[in-house]
Amino acid sequence: MFIPGMRRAAVGLTALAVAAFGAVATSPEQADAGPKPVDVTLLALNDFHGNLEPPTGSSGTIAGQTAGGVEFLATHLAELRAAAKKKNTITVAAGDLIGASPLLSAAFHDEPTIEALSMAGLDYASVGNHEFDEGAAELLRIQNGGCHPVDGCADGTPYRGAGFQYLSANAFKTATGKPLMAPYAIHKVQGVKVGFIGMTLEGTPQIVSQQGVAGLSFADEADTANRYARELRRKGVQAIVVLLHEGGTQASTGGINDCVGMTGPIVDITNRMDPSIDVVVSGHTHQAYNCDINGKLVTSASSFGRLVTDIDLKIDRRSGDVLSASANNVVVTRDVAKDPRQTALIDRYKTVLGPVADRQVGETTTAITKTQETLFGTALGESPLGNLIADAQLAATDDEQNAVAAFMNPGGVRADLDAGPVTYEEAFTVQPFANNLVTLDLTGAQLYCVLEQQFVTGRTLYPSATVGYVVDPNGTTGTVADPCAGTRVVRGSLTIGGTAVDTAATYRVTVNNFLAGGGDGFSALTGGTNLVTGQIDLDAFVVYLTAQSPVSAPTLDRIRTTAEVPAA
Repeated sequence: MFIPGMRRAAVGLTALAVAAFGAVATSPEQADAGPKPVDVTLLALNDFHGNLEPPTGSSGTIAGQTAGGVEFLATHLAELRAAAKKKNTITVAAGDLIGASPLLSAAFHDEPTIEALSMAGLDYASVGNHEFDEGAAELLRIQNGGCHPVDGCADGTPYRGAGFQYLSANAFKTATGKPLMAPYAIHKVQGVKVGFIGMTLEGTPQIVSQQGVAGLSFADEADTANRYARELRRKGVQAIVVLLHEGGTQASTGGINDCVGMTGPIVDITNRMDPSIDVVVSGHTHQAYNCDINGKLVTSASSFGRLVTDIDLKIDRRSGDVLSASANNVVVTRDVAKDPRQTALIDRYKTVLGPVADRQVGETTTAITKTQETLFGTALGESPLGNLIADAQLAATDDEQNAVAAFMNPGGVRADLDAGPVTYEEAFTVQPFANNLVTLDLTGAQLYCVLEQQFVTGRTLYPSATVGYVVDPNGTTGTVADPCAGTRVVRGSLTIGGTAVDTAATYRVTVNNFLAGGGDGFSALTGGTNLVTGQIDLDAFVVYLTAQSPVSAPTLDRIRTTAEVPAA
């Protein structure tokens, strides 16, 4: 057990700590006279998302440096292990290693990423929400091996499964109440035990398609961690690490090793965790931070393999307690030698993928980014690429289903488009989920409710060019139970095709099947009627890019505020 307040402190226990925790040593001198603590190094990453090749654009830089790519990641991991005592090093991850991946990995159901990370020495990983993208059965296949039930072994070689252990403490089989996978693991280092508890965020069913989480239920993160921490202690484990796919965000002034103005779910979850939990390796928010929250070391390594968190623990040989814990987020720079085994893996899969990836599907006049504009001081506004995708989805359904508007969820826009030719692989990286477009009927009143729900969920839907409305920063926000009660969207301002929306009229609207099922908290969309399922969203995007090339970034004028459009 890591005593709060002793992070980065000298090894040794005070008399107060002895009284509180029953430790053996009664003074720093006696502690120093005892057996030397065991030094354990944890190397941690999160939210890799299948980025085998170096990510491009803003996704490929951090702390002012280009970063990422599994060839460089593997080399950095090897160097960090060499700098520590190799046999005392454990490599861990906090979820979303796969899912929302570039084509090179996704085309093979992310088997290349699992092979690459296994080869890079990963030991344990929690299950993130994206590990459920293709359902529980597929996740078990990813762990255990075997060819895909539909596509077989696409690269012509057997898939042997992960060389590391996925841990899932709070995802339960609804029918039996048992965990889907092993909830924890115990790793021995020079006689001391280190316990790892793995879990995803409790809200996974709200951000994954219903097919992906069918037959599963998700429990509270802190309650689950505390439950298994008690079980680990009964087995003699005092050093406990939680690998949690949930996170937070620090203020923009904070660097990769700072913890400035930390907010988000991770704060409450950590504060509710048992004192016996020493370290929380977190993820999900794609942020970098290095925090002390309630006496626990809490870290995150951003995303896409751009950082590795180097965590140093000192563990008492006799009690098994963590005496001190410190961390450093290390940039995965590209100025080191590439790992030749990773290069060979990438080359093998690129050969199998063939010319499909390099096929040009369009051209852009300038870079078109997924970055959201600021609304009310927060990045909650429109996005150039998000708007472009909404336009593509409307174009794919305006004739076939008489759609008059389309909306795109921000989480489905995964990468920027650079200026110049756009390849199929680049388009896929932007939209990798293979969601179907769904066109449905919504009344004008339901449309207002959907837009009000944006301010409840904290997520902005990107509208097609046919849509316009005005937001009042002084309006009220609805509730989860009644999002329609909000008054953020100025009544009478919503237009489709330049005509004011009639709350009693019915409109054909296109979204993806994730949103149509209430994904991202947009339950108001489940009230739609006359649903018709159309083509895959990526296909619609590719067709639009080809037909409209050269494509420019759309103007961000679809959502305006009362400061821009004063009330009449």
